[in-house]
Amino acid sequence: MSGISATDKKTLPPIKLTDNAITVLEKRYLKRDKDGTPTETPTEMFVRVANNIASADASYGATEKEIKETAKKFYSLMTDLDFLPNSPTLMNAGHELQQLSACFVLPVDDSMESIFEAVKDAALIHKSGGGTGFSFSRLRPSGDFVLTTKGVSSGPVSFMKVFNAATEAVKQGGTRRGANMGILRVDHPDILDFIDSKKECGELQNFNISVALTEKFMQAVDDNDSYALISPRGGEEMGRLQAREVFDKIVNLAWETGDPGIIFIDRMNRDNPTPSLGDIESTNPCGEQPLLPYEACNLGSINLSHMIIEKEDGSEINWEKLKSVVISAVHFLDNVIEVNRYPLKKINDLAKGNRKIGLGIMGWADMLIKLKIPYNSEKAVELGAKLMNFISDEGTSASSTLAEKRGVFPNFDQSVFNTPDGQRVRNATVTTIAPTGTLSIIADCSSGIEPLFALSFIRNVLDNQELVETNDLFEAHAKKEGYYSEGLMKSIADKGSVADIDEIPKEDKETFVTAHDISPEWHIKMQAAFQNYTDNAVSKTVNFSHEATPKDVENVYRLASELGCKGVTIYRDGSKDTQVLNIKKEEVKEKFPYAPPGGIDPRPRPDKTFGKTQKIVTGCGNVYVTINEDEYGLCEVFTQIGKSGGCAASQSEAIGRLISLSLRAGVKNEAIIKHLRGIRCSSPARQKGGQVLSCADAIAIAMKNYLEDRPDFKTESTASEGGGKNIADDSLVYQIGACPDCGGVIEHESGCLVCRLCGFSKCG
Repeated sequence: MSGISATDKKTLPPIKLTDNAITVLEKRYLKRDKDGTPTETPTEMFVRVANNIASADASYGATEKEIKETAKKFYSLMTDLDFLPNSPTLMNAGHELQQLSACFVLPVDDSMESIFEAVKDAALIHKSGGGTGFSFSRLRPSGDFVLTTKGVSSGPVSFMKVFNAATEAVKQGGTRRGANMGILRVDHPDILDFIDSKKECGELQNFNISVALTEKFMQAVDDNDSYALISPRGGEEMGRLQAREVFDKIVNLAWETGDPGIIFIDRMNRDNPTPSLGDIESTNPCGEQPLLPYEACNLGSINLSHMIIEKEDGSEINWEKLKSVVISAVHFLDNVIEVNRYPLKKINDLAKGNRKIGLGIMGWADMLIKLKIPYNSEKAVELGAKLMNFISDEGTSASSTLAEKRGVFPNFDQSVFNTPDGQRVRNATVTTIAPTGTLSIIADCSSGIEPLFALSFIRNVLDNQELVETNDLFEAHAKKEGYYSEGLMKSIADKGSVADIDEIPKEDKETFVTAHDISPEWHIKMQAAFQNYTDNAVSKTVNFSHEATPKDVENVYRLASELGCKGVTIYRDGSKDTQVLNIKKEEVKEKFPYAPPGGIDPRPRPDKTFGKTQKIVTGCGNVYVTINEDEYGLCEVFTQIGKSGGCAASQSEAIGRLISLSLRAGVKNEAIIKHLRGIRCSSPARQKGGQVLSCADAIAIAMKNYLEDRPDFKTESTASEGGGKNIADDSLVYQIGACPDCGGVIEHESGCLVCRLCGFSKCG
């Protein structure tokens, strides 16, 4: 077998990986036995991937010696952490599955056969480790006539729920939960239902959704005019809506819940390299990869934090190294296409026909810090454009060089490149900027082109012990400047930023800026700078404070349209309706009185009770908590979340029933409050009086309020400790949300949740 041999492995230098990187690799990437125990080391994983990807050179006449040299080059490229491919390549290359792509788009035509064929195909893709995007714009609207059954259509949103349920049932390759993008054109007759489709907590949890905005629609918004709704079945006008009202609805829902996002569909199709093969209707789940139906793309990212030359008088970009890495990465990604085993023949044919690759970056914020350039500055925006222009030029040149050796992509004659002066290239697209949540943890760098999310984190370990983890660049700089201390780092971890820390010099506050220090407009300016030199699209989250207004969101959407972005994803603190329970891995040592044999029978519910109902604002919507009592004291709790039904509502009802049983079994009020108060989810909310951390926390707050209104209320501590841990309301984990695995801060990135402390991630 050609490539790196078992003997060669013994001479390979050790890989420098952080503890977090090793944890992520062990949890998600390393080969496992039937019991789930890792059976390979990180070194063996990288050898497996390098050998497999290098083997593609054999198709183009490479000798065993040449393949071995290529494998060593690819191994160094990855283990030096200069470049990493997308997750399915690391997971599956060299395995029996051999499905290496992260991104797929499937068509959904207006027939029952096509809809359920897409459901089946999506399940196969999710099982193999990929994510799927769909446009539901071809489906006839709800209430439309169906000739074959003489009935009426249930509409796109109802079928999206079928896709969502199927995704819930399929675990991707044993490592990742399925993720989907659902897109509907703004001129579809069911657009208002689509915009509202994730309004209720728990709906379409496996989907990110985006509205495909047309330029005609945006013009109607500017003109305060109406626009036509078009039948996808016959093309005729089915009504009109006021564009401004629809736009405001999109803005308000995005402000309130984080969904929907928006894409500028006409702009995406202007950059479609093969328009004769069809229109682009959808993107992958995170929005950065526009694709034709049945198309796939292989992504990878260059670590910019390693593209720096450190000098005594400062740092500068190592352009020569960057060029070399770009050339090797294009070679790597083109080889991925060759050895990839696509889940469907139609995908195989189109992926190899267009040979799209998506070379992107990570570590941009780290690079700026090393260059001492504030992220939110014109200098940073200008450098971003210059850097991406360089990567695009060198990447396209590398693709052209491959075309000379291997030939152009098969559909070249049907592409925009087929002109007398057109460049002959191997790949229809070369560049994409994808989210790099777990990849950036492995590479120990910042994610994508995002600013740093926080400079310091708190990791919760056994026995309520807290460990403070600080960004390496900031820690080294703070120690060099002489103001580092554990107490200061803890204070920064609570706040997530140095903006309001008096001990930090002004220049350092500007250099070590975090996502929540940066105004939304700078997020968009940076996205646009990179988009101008990116073939596909750019993944970027625009962060808003909880206090931001819908008008702030509107301004960002308009700026994105003006500056040439292809889509926008926003996140306002406390708005996302995805509730991730905070189940910390702590060893809780409490002494419980033993119940008598057979347990305790709660006293019967009384015939008559009295009480009151309170409304508590949570990240899941308004929770209405009814507390009743009788002559013996509190005896029951009822809860309702927004509309009835749904997972969140049923869980809340279950909590209420269990509390009621506990009260009538004699459990102290304070004990119940103590164990509910402080439970955190990923979407805390603010209301008058402070933070509400979850629905369970809301119930505890309501019980505490009820008791405090009684004249005989007495308690030692009012149970605000939250299970022994009391965090200030301004701490980052309270503002943003907690990881379900380790209790750390959750980052919101292009529709995904990522924890940089333990590698937890979830999309959709």
